[in-house]
Amino acid sequence: MISENASLPSQPQTRSRVSKLSAYLARSLPLYIMVLPGLIGLILFSYFPIFGIALAFQKFNPGLGVLKSRWVGLDNFRHLFALPEFWRITRNTFIIAVAKTVALQFFAVLFALMLNEIRSRVFKRSIQTIVYLPHFLSWVILGGLMLDLLGSTGLVNQLIRRVGGDTIIFLGSNVWFRPVLVVTYLWQEVGWSAIIYLAALAGIDPELYEAASIDGANHLKQIRYVTLPGILSTVLLVAVLNLGSMLDAGFDQVLNLYNPVVYPTGDILDTYVYRVGLVAAQFSLATAVGLFRSIIRLLLVVVGYWLANKYTEYRIF
Repeated sequence: MISENASLPSQPQTRSRVSKLSAYLARSLPLYIMVLPGLIGLILFSYFPIFGIALAFQKFNPGLGVLKSRWVGLDNFRHLFALPEFWRITRNTFIIAVAKTVALQFFAVLFALMLNEIRSRVFKRSIQTIVYLPHFLSWVILGGLMLDLLGSTGLVNQLIRRVGGDTIIFLGSNVWFRPVLVVTYLWQEVGWSAIIYLAALAGIDPELYEAASIDGANHLKQIRYVTLPGILSTVLLVAVLNLGSMLDAGFDQVLNLYNPVVYPTGDILDTYVYRVGLVAAQFSLATAVGLFRSIIRLLLVVVGYWLANKYTEYRIF
């Protein structure tokens, strides 16, 4: 028979494993310490608030707290889905988010192609810096700038009047408000979003252009048959991954630009949650809206990653 002690690891093996573990910790500990602040922030601000989902199923009373407030099941969702403005707001969110996403992808690719054609390195870097700059400014600053530019006495309306046009109240018109959101969003993000396409362009083999030139392809045909196919997989990958942002219509942008006059076309789920939850103190209803939005976003993310895996062979795991 084999004794019990024979199945236990020997003392030298144990010491070897301990020394390997110590060496690994000594080598990796600085990295874990570097990650720790971000991990703590992720837990505090992303995972810990998940317990607040309970408010969506309660008639929440701040005086009683989450544990003692009365549970009402799905009543908040029934009330929410019966509100006519909820479906209008959901439609606004989809329209604005889809318009922003599609327009951003198109103009980011176009800007990357145009920038790639510039041969002067100094001029190219100057253009990049100017176009990237708005990405680093908050919408508190940009919102004030847009209010000045697009106001009735702003620069844009002054130019319109000089060419014989009538004053347009851009931020007070349900016809103009959505286009203003899309155009100002593009102004802020096109340069930054083009970075990934510039990287894809840099990865195209120069010999392909030489071969196309030898075959008689002019510059436009080289772009059509070499450049665009070379970045097509990147464009498709970004497109399918952006499905998860179909409900991100830009809370900070809309909040700084909209007003009650444009609620019919400019009010979105995020601003509705802000008004209902923080302004009107209907915490349970606001949580129900937020949970509905999160579920739809989760489904879109799953679909997006499935499409990315199917058509571009992109996988996380």
